[in-house]
Amino acid sequence: MLTVDFTRFPLAAGDRVLDLGCGAGRHAFECYRRGARVVALDRDGAEIREVAKWFAAMAEAGEAPQGASAVAMEGDALQLPFPDESFDVVIISEVMEHIPDDKGVLAEMVRVLRPGGRIAVTVPRYGPEKVCWALSDAYHEVEGGHIRIYKADELLDRMREAGLKPYGTHHAHGLHAPYWWLKCAMGVDNDQALPVKLYHKLLVWDIMKKPLATRVVEQALNPVIGKSFVAYATKPHLPASAVK
Repeated sequence: MLTVDFTRFPLAAGDRVLDLGCGAGRHAFECYRRGARVVALDRDGAEIREVAKWFAAMAEAGEAPQGASAVAMEGDALQLPFPDESFDVVIISEVMEHIPDDKGVLAEMVRVLRPGGRIAVTVPRYGPEKVCWALSDAYHEVEGGHIRIYKADELLDRMREAGLKPYGTHHAHGLHAPYWWLKCAMGVDNDQALPVKLYHKLLVWDIMKKPLATRVVEQALNPVIGKSFVAYATKPHLPASAVK
């Protein structure tokens, strides 16, 4: 299930891509399939080991084109172990809402992104996320949980302050917001509640089968209750002080 829309965020074969806070690796895998040279970085060693296994399996199955490469590694988003201007593309998906120093993370991403490079940032959308917080303290009051809710303009302003130039936004996962509302209403750890189980089956079926009907419904729901807000930006060639 991808949050970044690669029709709005073009990726060329050979691009150097950093998937920062890669989690289970969904965007890293897609970039690898598209022929990129991918680094998937996360501080969770267990997840990184799983991502590395999947990279190896993809290579063995011939799922990535010749010239593509993929590496999974542990690392700190606030102290990236890469030289300046190391990447053509940086993706950070559903991560910044967890990190106290989000400005520091943006600064590090801008540092390792080459001038003219592209960045995709996704965070939980303000409205659906506020509903989750109102329904359940347990949803966000956990170690490593969500510590803030971004308004779209707030996130875009922070990106501009970091020296980026946003060029597009959209919302994603309209079918997923009601699922999380149900989870929050019935207990975030209560996966056996019948409405939660039934809705989860619907989501799994949709992800696996991608039927036209649910694609149309989700496209209609995304602008209204899309669970994620997605912003795309470039790093200008000019100094940040000269960008308007």
